[in-house]
Amino acid sequence: MTVTKRRRAGKPASGAHGKKNTGLKIIPLGGLGEIGKNITAIEYGDEIVIIDCGMKFPEEEMLGIDFVVPDVQYLVENREKIKGIFLTHGHEDHIGAVPLVLPRLDVPLYGAPLTLGLVENKLLDARLPYKPEYHQVQAGMIVKAGSFEVGFIRVSHSIPDALAVFVRTPLGTILHSGDFKLDATTIGGHGTDLAALAELGKEGVLLLLADSTNSERPGFTPSESVVTKAFEEIFRSHKDKRIIISAFASNLYRARQVFATAARFNRKVVLVGRSMLSYIDLARRLGYMDVPDDLLITSAEAEKLSVNRTVVLTTGSQGEPFSGLVLMSKGEHRQVRLGTKDLVVISATPIPGNEKLVSNTVNRLFACGCDVIYEKSEAIHVSGHASREEQKILLSLVKPKYFMPVHGEYRHLVRHGQLARDMGIPMKNVFILQNGDTLLFENDGRVRTGDRVQSGAILVDGMMLGEFEGSLLRDRKELSESGVLTISIVTDGELKLAAPIYIESKGSVFSMDRENMTPDMEQAVMKALDAARSGAVERHLLAGEIRKRVREVLSRNFRAYPTIIPMITSIGAEKPPEISAPKTRSRHRTKNFRKKSQPQA
Repeated sequence: MTVTKRRRAGKPASGAHGKKNTGLKIIPLGGLGEIGKNITAIEYGDEIVIIDCGMKFPEEEMLGIDFVVPDVQYLVENREKIKGIFLTHGHEDHIGAVPLVLPRLDVPLYGAPLTLGLVENKLLDARLPYKPEYHQVQAGMIVKAGSFEVGFIRVSHSIPDALAVFVRTPLGTILHSGDFKLDATTIGGHGTDLAALAELGKEGVLLLLADSTNSERPGFTPSESVVTKAFEEIFRSHKDKRIIISAFASNLYRARQVFATAARFNRKVVLVGRSMLSYIDLARRLGYMDVPDDLLITSAEAEKLSVNRTVVLTTGSQGEPFSGLVLMSKGEHRQVRLGTKDLVVISATPIPGNEKLVSNTVNRLFACGCDVIYEKSEAIHVSGHASREEQKILLSLVKPKYFMPVHGEYRHLVRHGQLARDMGIPMKNVFILQNGDTLLFENDGRVRTGDRVQSGAILVDGMMLGEFEGSLLRDRKELSESGVLTISIVTDGELKLAAPIYIESKGSVFSMDRENMTPDMEQAVMKALDAARSGAVERHLLAGEIRKRVREVLSRNFRAYPTIIPMITSIGAEKPPEISAPKTRSRHRTKNFRKKSQPQA
């Protein structure tokens, strides 16, 4: 898919005959047709509550982009209506956009203790002057938010404090499952509260929004206890090796399994990676993880022990370029060097789109001489999401009148919708929406899809964010494929050369035939200068004329040509020729993160 425009426009939703509609609106701004970037608004009259505010990893063609967050312009324009943001759990795809979005909205933030702790860490990392209004919640609580009542139900996931959220509205109850599965033998000892879900179902649920990530997987998602047994077998079978385990930093249950298994096999654990250290430290401080101090050691301390006495727990299970495991695989990590005495275990499934990154990492690990365990058959990872039989159980407990699948690529949503119809929900009551669509429950009982609102993606590159519409990403793609050619000239007031022409190239085919092509290039520049002196070309268009004539030379020799950047220095001219940038088909707009993140009055 070519990145041309990342924003979808839509008309403000309105009722019939142009009158303001006071019905109930469900507005997904992210998380539909994609993995990540989850955010949903529920609006009734002049009040809005928001569920989650996540990010997602960039797609392959988004060169240099760090992550992607939802376009929340609709919420910014209606921020006076917002009663709060309610978070289901602390994974990046549900909280990752909070530092960028919350200061713009300046509304209360609700979440469980661990979830809010992770958000606070992210805000500290961003070094924002903004001070959020935090409200801690837990399963069983109900919060009054305007005319809404927002309640929380415990669910099982791969991180503690995962919650389903229900919203009682004047027109009925909306249940959002969050990320969940039904695991009877959870690591934390607290599974999904089926009784609370069944009780809510008895009260009556108008609409269920449910996690669709695993809607193509039959049966039940395996229990976390399967991974515990797999780890024990790996430790038992590789007593002579150092073991490196890569997992999501946020998968605290996996970290707990690593600690427990290492202790049983008399090994010490080294934590590698800033995010891994941050997550574990927070979980320990908040009491979610009891780890003996003598179990954790530093890299320097590990060097004094034999390799079969240590375990390294690190990030990089998705092949992230600067993560611990990837740096190790390239031989660039400052603390850990891999070799034949190492076993690497990748305890995660690649997120769609990351398969190639993970595959490249595995290949480099084998090249280092390591043994690598990454196959699904090894049971070294289980999903945190419900499979089809668990999704059926949720539908049978809740018995919603209407159903809307969320959290998944489009095929996942369709499969989940088909499953709901198989469970007895009429086809007309199942809604497969896209980001920006509006599901409207009118006061007279009618249900329909309303007008679209603005939605899409905001791309974040370092401390800058913006739409990056077309030109920026296209320029990066062209530079990566064809390189850059700079032509530097110095002219006097009459546009005569005052110094030799200087041509420099990086990453272009010109570098391979520089000796033969330089005279042709210089002649092309001289023709452009002649055209400017004669008046055939206006002086301020000289840079464009140089590009045009050099491009003609390159096109005679090569099928593609690099980005051409003329640099013109004028000596003694009253007004030097304007140096224009290469033309692009569309403009890109970016915004400074720090400025944009300030609260707006």
